[in-house]
Amino acid sequence: MQPLRAFGKLALTAAAAASLAACGGSGSSNGDDAPKGPALKLQITATEAFPGSYGDVGEYERLTGTISGEVDPKDPKNATIQDLALAPTNANGMVEYQADFVMLKPKNMAKASGVLRYDAPNRGNILTMLNPTATPSDAVYLERGYVMLYSAWQGDVPKTTPARLTVTVPVAKNKDGSSITGPYRAELVPTVASASMTLPGGVFNGTMIPYEPASLDNTQPGYSLTRRANETDARVPVPAADWKFATCDAGTNAFPGTASPTSVCLKGGFDPAYLYELVYVAKDPKVMGVGLAALRETVSFFRSKAADSSGTPNPLAGRIQYTLGQGTSQSGNAMKTFLHLGFNQALDGGKVFDGMFAHVAARQTHINTRFAVPGGGGGLRTDHTAFGQTAPRGLDKDYNDDISGRQGGVMKRCAATSTCPKFFLGLSGTEFWQLQGSPVLTDARGTKDLAQPDNARIYYYASTQHGGAGGTASIAYAPTRATYPTGTVVHFNDTFRALFLNLEDWVVRGTLPPASQVPRIDNGTLVRPEALAFPVMKGLTWAVGGVQTAIPEFSYRGLYNNFPLFDFGPQYIPQDESGIATILPPRNLGRDYAIMVPQVDASTGLTRAGIRSVEARAPLGTSIEFNYVATPGITDLANLTGSFIPFHKTRAARLAAGDARPSLEELYGTQDGYVAAVTEAANALVAQRLLLQRDADLQIARAKAAAVLP
Repeated sequence: MQPLRAFGKLALTAAAAASLAACGGSGSSNGDDAPKGPALKLQITATEAFPGSYGDVGEYERLTGTISGEVDPKDPKNATIQDLALAPTNANGMVEYQADFVMLKPKNMAKASGVLRYDAPNRGNILTMLNPTATPSDAVYLERGYVMLYSAWQGDVPKTTPARLTVTVPVAKNKDGSSITGPYRAELVPTVASASMTLPGGVFNGTMIPYEPASLDNTQPGYSLTRRANETDARVPVPAADWKFATCDAGTNAFPGTASPTSVCLKGGFDPAYLYELVYVAKDPKVMGVGLAALRETVSFFRSKAADSSGTPNPLAGRIQYTLGQGTSQSGNAMKTFLHLGFNQALDGGKVFDGMFAHVAARQTHINTRFAVPGGGGGLRTDHTAFGQTAPRGLDKDYNDDISGRQGGVMKRCAATSTCPKFFLGLSGTEFWQLQGSPVLTDARGTKDLAQPDNARIYYYASTQHGGAGGTASIAYAPTRATYPTGTVVHFNDTFRALFLNLEDWVVRGTLPPASQVPRIDNGTLVRPEALAFPVMKGLTWAVGGVQTAIPEFSYRGLYNNFPLFDFGPQYIPQDESGIATILPPRNLGRDYAIMVPQVDASTGLTRAGIRSVEARAPLGTSIEFNYVATPGITDLANLTGSFIPFHKTRAARLAAGDARPSLEELYGTQDGYVAAVTEAANALVAQRLLLQRDADLQIARAKAAAVLP
């Protein structure tokens, strides 16, 4: 990337600056004094062959480039963007941005199907970049003629590698040009002993670009550092004399270290037994919501424009009829936020996305507040009071929240403008236990099931953790870190692939997808955590470093991440995850949303409802949707991780151990019996349109190759 230089009042690359100037983006009137609309400039920096050939579609190519554009602060469609009115504008009165993108497209666009699929990067990383060599089944999207688009939306991602996608958004300033300041809160969560820790802190956002303190003098009002072992423990102040905004180490650069606005040095060092909370006065908030506008404009351009503002042709011009948006985890939360804040209405009034899949995405993303950090989230010990969990939990436009008294769900704005997409929401078990997912399924008090909108489906992936490859090879065990072997054999990767094609069929062909598959209150499959009763699971081992290590008898502790109602101050808009937080840490109002979890089977310990994949229908053990931290003194769920407790191989072994679950021998009899069970499960899922035939064939082949029983 070329060095930054001034462009208007926002730093962009020199190439982008020249490009925008050429198309009027710098405010040039081009000989006409009439006001100009938002300009957009496409720059393709590389075109490369993509490996392989895909059915009748043939070869693909990979395009890399940037979209440089403008946002009109006077357009009502941008009114929800926090601090947009305080962003610097160019001579045309527009706010500027620049976003990286990567695209996979057929070399011969006549072979394209007309479907553009957008995948939102996760913290700038393309988590789902297709790799048919590693995952052959992913070739199905290219064989169907998809155009795959990845473009940046998150404005605090540093360009640490060329592959990381970033978007440049403006910094808000006071009207006189001076820095805006305000309260900011961060959690510093050490995993090992360290002399200093970098900002912005948190479990997930430690590598993002931080907000610098207004002053490095930590003795001023509004600055504090506290520590505690667990979220619910009393905060113990750390004296200002014992910490500084600085970098330091345990050797030659010991406390107080070298002054730095992006790091905190602690006398005696940070102890991983503690959770540290830092509050300070920050400066120069980014207008993060511009990233959502950039996403809206990028997809709209590739969908419907013939050329950019300076005449550069759109490489997809005339070939896209349908757009599908997808995000996983944090980026899935971002897609929900995009929808909730009204960005699925394009500037011309039409839809940006015809279909949307928010995958393992229970929350929304903290992108539209002053001093926003688009990420966060955690468990009952960390980031418990983080943003991302106060916006409406229900999807329906008429959702009623009788805990807070607020009205309207995620689809309220798009319903008002007739721009709602066909919508899929996918939930793993982690979303219930750690990420407060159940309120999307029930009323706020957990007394009744919610009716979902006709244009929405919710799918729960039974007995799964937040991600991972699944299968026994994915299971690890570090007894000093987690109580039980980590991971779940049950996974949702094959399920997601089948569901995405169902979304395509719904959007493109009008074929109704499978009905929502979720646990419910009315049939006893969604219950309060204290209602769970797991079978006895004991007498087993797992290999650790080549040595068989005993697995503790499973003991259910009933830990889950609760969901209090918080007050962030009068300038915060909780129903939109927007505004300005002035009370940090926030005030707990003493009213909690009900958290419900999927009920388990009394025999196997696997959950009863939802989409039960092949590994859940023909199990090798109990995949549990949570795990516990093994560190003494810390009460928490292992981060985004499940557990696996294998079945005993024989009836005699499990009886001798006192394990209440069936053995593999009792379930399947022989290896042939196991293969038959896998085959039956795979065929049933194919018939239900929840598994592709190619994935069913792979599942059956793996079962035949496995040495499960004699």
